[in-house]
Amino acid sequence: LMQEQAKKFGARIEIDFVTEVDFKQHPFTLKTQNGAEYQAKTVIIATGASPRRLNVPGEKELMGRGVSYCATCDGFFFRGKDIAVVGGGDSALQEGLFLTRFANKVNVIHRRDQFRAQPILQDRARQSEKMGFVWNSVVKEIQGDKRVEKLVLANPQTGAESELAANGIFVYIGHIPNTQMFEGQLDMDEEGYLKVDERLHTNIPGVFAAGEAHDHIFRQAVISAGYGSMAAMEAEKFIADWEHAHR
Repeated sequence: LMQEQAKKFGARIEIDFVTEVDFKQHPFTLKTQNGAEYQAKTVIIATGASPRRLNVPGEKELMGRGVSYCATCDGFFFRGKDIAVVGGGDSALQEGLFLTRFANKVNVIHRRDQFRAQPILQDRARQSEKMGFVWNSVVKEIQGDKRVEKLVLANPQTGAESELAANGIFVYIGHIPNTQMFEGQLDMDEEGYLKVDERLHTNIPGVFAAGEAHDHIFRQAVISAGYGSMAAMEAEKFIADWEHAHR
């Protein structure tokens, strides 16, 4: 419905994959996988970020059937279930605490013997009756027939294996912003997130960013959509100013 509304107001939808951009001169040039080339007065980057995956057997096969990367998206489906959270940072504990609203038990699996998360989150997690902790362990395999049933764990120091029953697993070992093609042209932080000002301008006039390509805090669709609206308004203003200056 959103796509149809955009078309109604003149948007043209092209199904393709941008592989190369040139922001060094204006108008900007974008090249795609299918060999097309576009000239643009302004560009909004909304390439998002991808969750880091465990890359273990069963992860891909059971994605959406017990394997998740978003507690606020999928937590409700695990009401009364036993689930696992993988990670040791703020996100892992924040999302783990959120999942205790639904789950019967939340076991946090961490490869070390202490968390990296801020102390207040650690205190809240330890005080929760629903949270348990599996230290010095990494997930080696996710097993299940049609849904996640159990995890095979391994001690990274000794290699000793164990099993943990679970109806679901939430992975929080970081995100990778999909910004590699902009390296050398746009300013980024050390993790690869695009740097923008309060109006979503990048360091190149006429190039804007919206969503998880720059937002590493909220990571919610409704917030990314809001950023998209802001970027579109700024892009429209940029075009109007540019056309006025070149008429």
